[in-house]
Amino acid sequence: MHKFLRAIGFSDIKKKELEEILKQIEAHPTTQKTAKDSEGNEFAELCKEFGEFFGISLRGIYNENDEFEMEYYYPYFCGSQVSSREFVEVEKHAEKESYAGICDEVRIGVTLIFYLQNIVDYLAIKENKSYRKMADGIVLGALSTDGKILLPINKTEKQSRQEKKQRNDRSQLIAAARDGDEDAIENLTLEDIDIYSMLSRRINHEDVLSIVDSYFMPYGIESDQYSILGEIMDVSLVANELTRENVYELQILCNGMMLGVCINQRDLLGEPQVGRRFKGNVWMQGSIKYGD
Repeated sequence: MHKFLRAIGFSDIKKKELEEILKQIEAHPTTQKTAKDSEGNEFAELCKEFGEFFGISLRGIYNENDEFEMEYYYPYFCGSQVSSREFVEVEKHAEKESYAGICDEVRIGVTLIFYLQNIVDYLAIKENKSYRKMADGIVLGALSTDGKILLPINKTEKQSRQEKKQRNDRSQLIAAARDGDEDAIENLTLEDIDIYSMLSRRINHEDVLSIVDSYFMPYGIESDQYSILGEIMDVSLVANELTRENVYELQILCNGMMLGVCINQRDLLGEPQVGRRFKGNVWMQGSIKYGD
C-alpha cells in the first residue's frame, strides 16, 4: 500500500479495506476528468475527497467497452496558494502515465521537482504550442509522515525586515548569476564565505536550529521528496470523513515560498500554532495553474 496514505488519515487500513474503497471511488468519484494520453488512449483520473483539499486519486484508461481500467492510485493533498511563478518543465515518468514538474526556484536554492497532480489538464493542452505561456504559477501541496513542531527564533521586527530584504537581494543575485552575470556570481561566492564563517563561530555555542530559520533540501533517493523547515502561517485540524482520523493541514512559509503540508495528527510531534516552525520530511506534489 502507498506509504503516504496515513498522511491523509488511513493509518490503520488493511489491503481488503483499501480495495473496497478504490471500488467505491471508481463507482462514485467526487471529480472525473479525461484526456488523450501519450499513447492515444482515453486517459482518466477519478478523484474522491475524504476531507477538505485531500483524498485519493485513481488513474487509468477506458477500454473498448468503455470500462475503466485502473493503472495506479495515489493519495493527494492540494495546496491553496500559488507557491511559485517560475517557468515549469513537465517530464513523463518512465514506468507509467505520470508526470513530474521541474522548475528552478531561486528562493530555495535547488531545482524543485514535484509530482504533478493535474496531468489531465496538462495532457489536454500540451499540443497547444502556447501552453507554456499559459502557465500562471504552481500550487504546491505536500504529504508528510514524519514531522516535529519547533519554537520560533526570537527576532525583532527590524531583524525580520532586514532578513526579508536580504532574502530578496539574494534571489535577485541568483537570478542574475543564472543568466551569466559574473559580478553576481562573485558576490554570491563572497556571501557564502561570510555565511560559512558566521556559522563556524556560532555553532560552537548555539544549537543549529537557533541559527537556521528555515531550509529546503532533497531527502532520500526519490527526487520529489524533501526535508523542510519553515514557519507555520496557518493551521487547520480536519477529520477524514471515512476513518475519522484527524489530520493537520498546515500552510508553511519555507525560504520565502508558501506551500501546504498535510500530516496525520499521530505523526506530528508537538502542538502546531501560527508562528511556530514545522520540521519534517515531505512528498512534494503540485498542480500547474493554466490561464484561459
